[in-house]
Amino acid sequence: MLYEYFHSGKGTNILVRGVELIHMKIVKALFLRVAIIILFILAIESTLNHVFGAVPEDHPFEEAMRQHRMLGLEYKAIHSGGQVATLMASASTSNGPTTIAEAIELSKYPKHEVLATGYTAGYESTGKYPESPSYGITYSGVKVKRDLFSTIAADLTVFPLGTILWIPGYGYGVVADKGGAIKGNHLDLYYETVQDVYENWGKKTLEVYVVQKGNGELSEEQLSKLNETKIKQVFKPKIAQKTLNENVASFAF
Repeated sequence: MLYEYFHSGKGTNILVRGVELIHMKIVKALFLRVAIIILFILAIESTLNHVFGAVPEDHPFEEAMRQHRMLGLEYKAIHSGGQVATLMASASTSNGPTTIAEAIELSKYPKHEVLATGYTAGYESTGKYPESPSYGITYSGVKVKRDLFSTIAADLTVFPLGTILWIPGYGYGVVADKGGAIKGNHLDLYYETVQDVYENWGKKTLEVYVVQKGNGELSEEQLSKLNETKIKQVFKPKIAQKTLNENVASFAF
């Protein structure tokens, strides 16, 4: 009878299903063991990082958030002739000043009333086209720049090359250029586009502050040093706005 049962095919089907069930149980057991091993390894790694201070690779978003929370800035600029001008910036708590203008104690710097206009590197301001070899190159030799410290044009007999000015509504301007129409108390502030000039500046008469008087020289390296900062990525994209005052908690020389 047993012989007939197996030869009828029913016994074979039951045997196959039994083998399949055993195989599935083995696979599940292996999967659970692998999962437990992986979790165990991750737990050990987390413990070692906590104990020995290992730092995982930063995610770009986490790094940006960390930069937003930074409480200190430091600008170091090599001026010329071995003279080093260190421009310190320290952010304060919520009880401190809320704008750059408040934080840098403008009262300790000489004031100068000027007529300030805006210009670009384009033909409408300089008569040069982008294909020109000297396009965007200032009298000092550095390239025009709109940054934390932007290039501006001035009468060099009033403001020598390298002079750093605080210009309310614009930010820090570094004298890098001159112009035939820039005479006396007249400044020309660099913007990247004509639209920026019209929307953000136009023409103004105002008082500027001489933060540091130049010695008649300015190099690309010096300008780059001024613009180096650990958190520049945080507020650099916002420089095209009307003023830097709203972008930094505090800034003190």
